[in-house]
Amino acid sequence: MMQNHENLEALTKQELIDLIAIYSKNWLAMDGVWFQSVERTHGMDEAMFHDAEAWRIFTVIEARRLKAFLKLPAHAGLEGLAKALSLRLYANINRDEITMQRNTLLYRTLDCRVQTARARKQMEFHPCKSVGIIEYSEFAKTIDERIGCECLSCYPDVSDPSCCCSWLFTLHETA
Repeated sequence: MMQNHENLEALTKQELIDLIAIYSKNWLAMDGVWFQSVERTHGMDEAMFHDAEAWRIFTVIEARRLKAFLKLPAHAGLEGLAKALSLRLYANINRDEITMQRNTLLYRTLDCRVQTARARKQMEFHPCKSVGIIEYSEFAKTIDERIGCECLSCYPDVSDPSCCCSWLFTLHETA
């Protein structure tokens, strides 16, 4: 009987890339399934509470693992954050962009599968700003504790209709 890693080693590079996309979609589907179950039975406020608690823990786990995988130093800076953001599970299934200027990094999600799916199902958009603040702030702090995060635009407070959400990360140098 073949071990799991042997099955993966038998795949081509393109097949592995395709499999990562499948895994990412499966992860997002599971995230949506549990959220919508709580939303249906207990309402949006209760679902958002549990979503925030889940992201508070998960985002740190994801950031730590990516930081280790990338062999980033303790103070990885905005360059390290950009590398880690580009390898998140979301990065495989959402369309995003990263731009850096001096001590800031602008991260924009141009197409979000969560909001696209909710629109397709004729559901209200996910009010992700409050959870996003937790998610992106904790992710950034895990990569480098000197990085702060500010939400520029995210549902329900959309100020930039050219994207689904927009986040500004700032590297605060210590004196």
